[in-house]
Amino acid sequence: MMQMRDWIIGLIGLIIGAVGLLSLIGFLPFELQKNALVWIAAVSALILMYAAIIEITNSNIMGTVSLIIAGICLFASLLPALNSIGMLGSWAAFGWVGGVIYKIILVIEGALLAMATFAMEL
Repeated sequence: MMQMRDWIIGLIGLIIGAVGLLSLIGFLPFELQKNALVWIAAVSALILMYAAIIEITNSNIMGTVSLIIAGICLFASLLPALNSIGMLGSWAAFGWVGGVIYKIILVIEGALLAMATFAMEL
């Protein structure tokens, strides 16, 4: 039976994926700064990790894939996010990673969160 948390995670996934996709194709009326993209990607990676752990406890193979991707996305976004508030040195800024990469990360995380809506119940 589908629970409310499943639908909320799916809705969050659709919103995150839509923001990433619309900003990637330039359809948003405003431009998201790289710092905002990094923080959105970090928070959505944490949500994806939560959903992946629920999927794994339900013996779903998609949970393992989601957990690996969430770990990679969390690493790629949490270090620059912590650097932006002065917690880490300049080595963690990942200045060579552009905003387009974070938009692609948002699209991937959004798709996996949308799939998690149904995968958490299998």
